[in-house]
Amino acid sequence: MTHLSELIAAALRGADVGPFALVRREGADHVDLFTGAVRAVDRLADVPLATGATGPRTLALVPFRQVAERGFACVDDGVPLECLEIDRQERVDLADVLAALPDVPVVTSGAAFDVTDEEYAATVGRVLAEEIGRGEGANFVVHRTLRATVQGSPLVAALAALRRLLVRERGAYWTFLVHTGTRILVGASPERHVSVDDGLVMMNPISGTFRHGGAGADRAALLRFLADPKEVEELYMVLDEELKMMATVAEHGGQVVGPYLKEMSHLAHTEYLLAGRGTKDVREVLRETMFAPTVTGSPMENACRVIARHERTGRRYYAGVLALLGHDDTGRQTLDAPILIRTAEISPDGALRVPVGATLVRHSTAAGEVAETHAKAAGVLAALGLGPQAPTPGPGPAPRLADDPEVRAALAARNAPLARFWLNQRPADAPGRPGLTGRRALIVDGEDTFTGMLAHQLGALGLAVEVRPWQVTGPVDAYDLVVVGPGPGDPGSRDDPKMVAMRGLLTGLLAERRPTLAVCLGHQLLSGLLGLPLHRRDAPYQGLQREVTLFGTPRRVGFYSTFTARATADELVTAYGPVEVARDGADGAVHALRGDGFAGVQFHPESVLSPDGVAVLAELLDALLPAPSSGVRSAVAESA
Repeated sequence: MTHLSELIAAALRGADVGPFALVRREGADHVDLFTGAVRAVDRLADVPLATGATGPRTLALVPFRQVAERGFACVDDGVPLECLEIDRQERVDLADVLAALPDVPVVTSGAAFDVTDEEYAATVGRVLAEEIGRGEGANFVVHRTLRATVQGSPLVAALAALRRLLVRERGAYWTFLVHTGTRILVGASPERHVSVDDGLVMMNPISGTFRHGGAGADRAALLRFLADPKEVEELYMVLDEELKMMATVAEHGGQVVGPYLKEMSHLAHTEYLLAGRGTKDVREVLRETMFAPTVTGSPMENACRVIARHERTGRRYYAGVLALLGHDDTGRQTLDAPILIRTAEISPDGALRVPVGATLVRHSTAAGEVAETHAKAAGVLAALGLGPQAPTPGPGPAPRLADDPEVRAALAARNAPLARFWLNQRPADAPGRPGLTGRRALIVDGEDTFTGMLAHQLGALGLAVEVRPWQVTGPVDAYDLVVVGPGPGDPGSRDDPKMVAMRGLLTGLLAERRPTLAVCLGHQLLSGLLGLPLHRRDAPYQGLQREVTLFGTPRRVGFYSTFTARATADELVTAYGPVEVARDGADGAVHALRGDGFAGVQFHPESVLSPDGVAVLAELLDALLPAPSSGVRSAVAESA
């Protein structure tokens, strides 16, 4: 008899079996059983990671409230960061696990969402109008929770639900049960948040939900889904947001691989993989990536404020992660962390929670997002006896629509409009651009970590870059270039501390004639100082790619904005000299401007939606930072 079969037999008798976890990772023909003691810690830096032994050492249950470690808003529900310190690991064949797990019905009572369909639809409408419509961000994830009471032993019910998930669900990154003694988590998460193995950091943005209700997926309907602008743009937006995180935890940012189709029993998702090399402690990697935009929104810091405003309750473990930490055979740290979605939490007294959320973007409809929450919960609810099961797979592997030539072509076509900077392998020692190599740049971050991606692009052009939050003041005379960066909010506000500070910074830069580049929010503030009126768009430009003409050259670039400056002429006379304006011929929206020693762009040249972004930066910087007067120029080749 194995340790696992003894443990399950004891659980069925109602004995105290102590903390344990069962984990099946994607594609594995076995399940890992981890046992050990559980203790709570306050911070991710305190998560224990014993040295001197290889393999997994700690399984951490990271609640959403840990996002406060980054200074981000949350409703603090007091849910602990618990760590299973692994003292024993057993690898068990999947068939033996299924034979040992109980095949019994799960009985519940009182099942209902804490937020009704009508209430959730109303929240969707408010977020679209009050948040996305007013420039607070590009997308936001708002959740609700199905609650019920488990009849009988909660642990036996969770073991039975795990068995159904192992048999019925497919495409999960982790299928798992974690029992700490104070709670049980059981689920089938489709999404890797972040992993580290042999120094390779990987993230896995997933977005776009194709609902097929458990029946055989309709190929024609799937092709329509893959061509749907809302679904396409939704994935691009979370791709951009996770590239921001990779810019922090990987030394040269992330390289984009994919897209792929992730097929599950009740639905399918589109996804990318991001990969890059990094040397940070894995606990720091976890901290810097709290939490995935696919379960929060973008930009991240403001998304957390929006979530707190509209949810008004704590998220507990929803949108947090499980994190398996350890060491490989060479002693290097390892990390594997799925997002805690498609997961049920069961308390010792049988209280059951199944949280689920939908991603709200400018194309969203209330009815569509309500339906998405039901579809996302379907797999876990079916395992708990609260919904219909998907058809049992046949004796062979389930057919994969991802293997269909037209589906593969539709997925591949999604990369055609994207920036090659993020899709192609970038040599770490690539030369910079003549005249820029060795110059110093400061980026002022307006609460949008697009600045991290911008830093990598400027670095690829040869500049040495430092990023500084807007709240941090200090001299700028040590820098050849100051970039006043993007961020959420109303640029017309006269009393918002961020707008006041960034407007003051720009005023000083203009007065000193210090080379300045302004991006998105920075561009809007610069435009206001130059006397241009600011306008809130009727339809937000959030996650929108457009071809625009910039100073005579057509460029394809990506916008994340609700506000824009407007101009009625292509040239302005200002207190800072003449200014050339690149504007929309239809409504006068200012896409870019340039004057003596300064330039501004409304779009994001660093975005994956800006295939011409690096070329635009190179052109603007060549004018802002002419070669040193000594006439000595770098001999390196141009990189843009």
